[in-house]
Amino acid sequence: MSDNQPLAQHSDFSDFADFAPTLEAALARIAAVRPADYARSRNAIEGAVSQLSPYITHGFVSLSEVLAGVAARHPLDRQHKFVFELGWRAYFRHVWLHRGSGILTSLHEGLLPDQQYATVVPADLRQGCTGVNVIDQAVRTLYATGTLHNHARMWLASYLVHIRKVHWRAGADWLYGHLLDGDLASNHLSWQWVAGTGSNKPYLFNADNVARYAPTAWHSPGSVIDTSYEELDRMARQPGRHADRVDGQHATGSVCSEPTLYAAPPTGLALTAPSAEIVKGRDVWLVHPWSLGALPSNLPADTLVIGVFVADFHRDWPWNARRWHFVHRRMAEIANVRWHGEAAALSAALQSARSVRCLEEPHLAPWLNPWVQCEVAPTLFAAVEQRCDSFSQWWTRVSRDKKKPG
Repeated sequence: MSDNQPLAQHSDFSDFADFAPTLEAALARIAAVRPADYARSRNAIEGAVSQLSPYITHGFVSLSEVLAGVAARHPLDRQHKFVFELGWRAYFRHVWLHRGSGILTSLHEGLLPDQQYATVVPADLRQGCTGVNVIDQAVRTLYATGTLHNHARMWLASYLVHIRKVHWRAGADWLYGHLLDGDLASNHLSWQWVAGTGSNKPYLFNADNVARYAPTAWHSPGSVIDTSYEELDRMARQPGRHADRVDGQHATGSVCSEPTLYAAPPTGLALTAPSAEIVKGRDVWLVHPWSLGALPSNLPADTLVIGVFVADFHRDWPWNARRWHFVHRRMAEIANVRWHGEAAALSAALQSARSVRCLEEPHLAPWLNPWVQCEVAPTLFAAVEQRCDSFSQWWTRVSRDKKKPG
């Protein structure tokens, strides 16, 4: 498959591995969740995780819908591990709400000053040939599927920041571009948690931890991580890259090719430029990449539904072809008209509409909020007005609230 014709149009969803871009697929995922199995094995790479994150990120389903669907089959209380993990996603959104673009910079100083970290992800990691099996397998899985188990994301981030001394922001930006479920709050704040700039201590891991939770092909004996936590902590606090112990051995095989990232729609998407001709005097509902669930039931019968990709956002945050096509295929199911354009062009084209509404979304807030009537989506947890700087503080406050999840 060439980069010039990424994910050519097919009648099925074989290009999306286990993630068909349909509401039915999202609901099937919810129905398949087994909370007891999740709680027991979620840390294992081959554990019973839900694999719902691409559908949650892009709004196929909300956190409330996920929990309601699971709780309808399996009784859950607020302290269940599954509810707890949904809470982490809500907490990261809470931090984003209060800090805004501040989540893209270190919330506080980490083990070393920011300037002592490199600002470029090294080529051997991007090519999956560091010689550290767990890292190379993680990179290859990411490129092949567009997703990665959360434990593997933590290992990858810890290795890059604390062993290779690459700044967390460089790693977070790189990973975001390749994720099917990339969410700026969850992704970048998770990297800060690992780096120690958004938590009280850095996250470290060693080869024994990998052997406990990952398949054999991921095990990394003899590598730089095959040491004690005391030594890893010393290395993390010491400036300068730490050489891998498997010198010159690409333990997972040949170099892998990094997928192309696109700041504009790749070929094959049926998108047009914004046009004022079809909206004059009409009510308009905008569907964006984070609102791909069922349309609101109270839309007037003659509402024009338009899907929009805001060029200003994608110029700063390019996606790989898999994600562009995943989002577009679902968007095409619910919006007959689909535009790609600058926010200014979108605004100008919609000036003659009777009304323009959409679901509020922090990814697009700088561009849509000034001229679109943005409606707040239902939330699973009660809003916490005061900023919380730790998950435990936030969790304590939402747990006191009378609003019960599910």
